[in-house]
Amino acid sequence: MSKTPFTVLVPARLASTRLPGKPLLDIGGLPMVVRVARQAERSSAARVVVATDAQEVAAACQAHGVQHVMTRADHASGSDRLAEACERLALDGGHIVVNVQGDEPLIEPDLIDRSAALLDEHPDCPVSTVAHPIEEIAEWLNPNVVKVVLDAAGRALYFTRAAVPYHRDGPPGQLPSDPPPLRHLGLYAYRAGFLRRFPTLPQAPIERTEALEQLRVLWHGERIAVHITDSAPGTGVDTPEDLARVRALFDSPPQPQR
Repeated sequence: MSKTPFTVLVPARLASTRLPGKPLLDIGGLPMVVRVARQAERSSAARVVVATDAQEVAAACQAHGVQHVMTRADHASGSDRLAEACERLALDGGHIVVNVQGDEPLIEPDLIDRSAALLDEHPDCPVSTVAHPIEEIAEWLNPNVVKVVLDAAGRALYFTRAAVPYHRDGPPGQLPSDPPPLRHLGLYAYRAGFLRRFPTLPQAPIERTEALEQLRVLWHGERIAVHITDSAPGTGVDTPEDLARVRALFDSPPQPQR
């Protein structure tokens, strides 16, 4: 658990092309953004706040007792929205903010806590994130799966869509084992002062090439601490198929205790 009180921010916007109105889609009788906030409230966060530019999302939050803050509609990225939310909430520069995406209704509260605690453990890092071991070759080779390579202190050396680390002398068709490849998960904790500064940093060439915003942090000489979890978290909701899977979990009756 983090020794420093922290806030969870949940960015939520309606402009999704694959799932129109995604934050308001019903999951187990609650709008998805409310379901995410409820899950985040099970962490040790001092508070959970939805950051949105949509009055419909704000109304859903208000109806279910979820705190929210209105942000501008013209932000280029989620980090810009979070930076504005930090300003509107008047968060101190040392305050820890955990960014939980608004389409992660199965996010594990313990991962939220570990992300925040990692910044206590790494005072040299303004950002922390999460990864888990890759166990399938297809996942390692998939450019849609982002990988991260760490240094001896558990800080990110690089994020990439390529299959790394590359085992030059290893058996063909086998994953490297020392170190094992790690899949990066999009859960971040920030110090609020850095989060406010991040959108002002020039975009990095490697960020544009890989299409990975977190590379901007490394490009400008900052460090990212990485927590390794043993298993992959629950399904996020990006497609209609994801939505059906998550809805089925909430619609399933609880199993009797043995």
